[in-house]
Amino acid sequence: MKRKTWLKIGIGVLSVLLIIDVVASFYFYNLAIDRGEKDFLQGNEDLEASAETMEVLREGDWRKWVDEQDFDEWTMTSRDGLELKGYFLEAEEPSNKVVVMAHGYLGNAMNMGLYGQYYYEQKGYNIFTADARGHGASGGDYIGFGWHDRKDYVDWIDRIIKRYGEDTEIILHGVSMGAATVLMTAGEELPDNVKAVIADSPYTSVYDMFSYQMGRMFNLPSFPFLPSTSVVTNIRAGYSLQEASALEQVKKADVPILYIHGTDDTFVPARMSQTLYENTKSEAELMTVDNAGHGEPYVVAKEKYIDKVNAFLDKHTDW
Repeated sequence: MKRKTWLKIGIGVLSVLLIIDVVASFYFYNLAIDRGEKDFLQGNEDLEASAETMEVLREGDWRKWVDEQDFDEWTMTSRDGLELKGYFLEAEEPSNKVVVMAHGYLGNAMNMGLYGQYYYEQKGYNIFTADARGHGASGGDYIGFGWHDRKDYVDWIDRIIKRYGEDTEIILHGVSMGAATVLMTAGEELPDNVKAVIADSPYTSVYDMFSYQMGRMFNLPSFPFLPSTSVVTNIRAGYSLQEASALEQVKKADVPILYIHGTDDTFVPARMSQTLYENTKSEAELMTVDNAGHGEPYVVAKEKYIDKVNAFLDKHTDW
């Protein structure tokens, strides 16, 4: 009788724990992956930026520049039926050079105008950027964190080449989630037109990033919550947190990659770029920027950033 009682208690405890795990997995999915506003990021110390950085990001001249440009709006149906929006701006002088840019989590295509202005005005490139699925004017009721987006970018690249010719030369430049997106794209079979990749503040994988944030933001272990959240993500968004890996993709990459990361980044730690760099199959370089938080290197050390990008492109392109 006593043994049966303990068995019932054990089953009851396990049932309660299972219910908690299931509820938590849906909570974390809705919190981070489901499309919508993310109030949990407000007041996050890991995303606090200096007053100088915030002024540039919110009120910089680049925003006025973006508003003044006549972007050509493109629409594309993704392989799984979503309507996606992209934006192309032709160079002032005819050029076969295109920078394809990818924005960060909860951002939109025009956020990349901070970088696009430089490529457009100083280097004379055509620029292209897109709203990631689940962002901006693009369809999708979930955030892909770069995984499904990688195939979207392969298709955007093919469309650019088809429209502007086989001699089109392309570089990819992404920040944060956009950096992971271009790294995941780099692991796909790309046309020779893609010459280089620049990844600013990337994460190694969605699972790694969530595991880090689970402990930092919620003081919770990754197990059992992340595996169950991954199952929910697979059911609702069609990918698992484990498979969404920039690290596994760069192990297959043939295109040269430049990693850039702020040493003070506590949202996506700089060690993730170090790990990516050490495991990249293709030629790779890593630049760290002191006193820069998440996605801040360009603002904190603009001259150093531009000099490094230019040197990298000079080395790996004929431009």
